[in-house]
Amino acid sequence: MALPTPEPGLVICYSYLWHDQQRSGESEGRKNRPCAIILAVKDDTGDIRTYVAPITHVRPSDPHAIELPPFVKRKLGMDETPSWVICNELNWFIWPGFDLQPIARETPDSFAWGFLPVEIFEAVKRGILAHREAGKLKTTQRDE
Repeated sequence: MALPTPEPGLVICYSYLWHDQQRSGESEGRKNRPCAIILAVKDDTGDIRTYVAPITHVRPSDPHAIELPPFVKRKLGMDETPSWVICNELNWFIWPGFDLQPIARETPDSFAWGFLPVEIFEAVKRGILAHREAGKLKTTQRDE
């Protein structure tokens, strides 16, 4: 099993736990979904703390969410249904964590679809920073 290197902009398959679900007592994500790695930083112990933003088909109320253009979804090999990168919440975990998943049953050694284009990733970062500056960015630790 060859795991990808956790790099910002990489879209991985991950069992994301929504902040509201965690607050209501859930401890596992309900389904595997694409998530964009936002930050991957090696700490003093050598662990890589990885922050991911979820990608969803549900039209968000978040004004900073970034819709993925159809050409990006095609490039990544994803479905044609409209999708958005959510910018007001993140999960973080120590790479590779327990919730990294293969993108499909047919490809058990493939955990990533590819990278977001630079301009899309930069827009996602701006959205996350806007929420952080407003004190409204929600983060959920997933290693417990």
